[in-house]
Amino acid sequence: MNFPSLIFLDGGSPEEAKKADELLKNSGHPGIQGQTTNPSLIARSALKKLKFHGSPRVYLRTSEALAFYRQTVEEMAGILAGPISVQVIGDTDTSYKEYLRQGQEILTWIPNAVVKFPCTYEGLKAASIACHHGPVNMTLAFSQTQAAAVYTATRNSKHPVYISPFVGRLDDQGLNGMALVANILRMYRSLGDGHVKVIAASIRRIDHIIYAISLACDIISIPFSVLTAWVNLGFPVPHQDFVYDTHHLIDIPYVNLLLTRDYLEYAYDHEMTFSGVSAFFADWQKALGKSK
Repeated sequence: MNFPSLIFLDGGSPEEAKKADELLKNSGHPGIQGQTTNPSLIARSALKKLKFHGSPRVYLRTSEALAFYRQTVEEMAGILAGPISVQVIGDTDTSYKEYLRQGQEILTWIPNAVVKFPCTYEGLKAASIACHHGPVNMTLAFSQTQAAAVYTATRNSKHPVYISPFVGRLDDQGLNGMALVANILRMYRSLGDGHVKVIAASIRRIDHIIYAISLACDIISIPFSVLTAWVNLGFPVPHQDFVYDTHHLIDIPYVNLLLTRDYLEYAYDHEMTFSGVSAFFADWQKALGKSK
């Protein structure tokens, strides 16, 4: 059983990765073809493990948290041969130099690492350099102009480049998140050279998966609970007359952009990207007992 889209798992647990891989293979699919994770997922997984082992502490030391992050990624790499996106840790004021430092370190963890940077000025600047040294994934993407900036910032990349538009978080704001995925795919396919692959991320529902397949989205990164529900229903796929139910969400119109400008000339700032970066960092700080 194959789909036009690769199936990734979104999560912070090697145990879930193993279960998901076995679930797909037992259902006739090749298995999980990659993994995405982030500081929030890792922090939650770390605190659960701390509690499971009966530790009286409710937080981790910084060195423990970083070691846990690396160990988790290494265990995932022992299960999955596909790319594993590992996100840098930082707040909205973290510099591109710090992101680069972390990215260089992450690439030493496993041979199939992809460094995730946020779609901010510092993240884009870091990616424009890092893409010449290893694969990158631009995360927390919420606009087509951010996708244009990612494309041009990595135009001459020597390694794979990915972008992760966050479907569910746009839906939460009353916007049709899947429309953004469709718009980015349309822009890249009509104007681009194919060097940036689109990951439909923040997947919340089975119809997100079905529509992404109908679009032949490059990759769909799915949480374990949604993936399990989809498999248990027998891998429903779009029929010939499939029409995506927008659930009365506001459409996101396509913007006619040329992918010829410098990445800094596109509108790459987005409030939801900044709030997402802050939320990831807050979860990481909470795991260290430093939450406000």
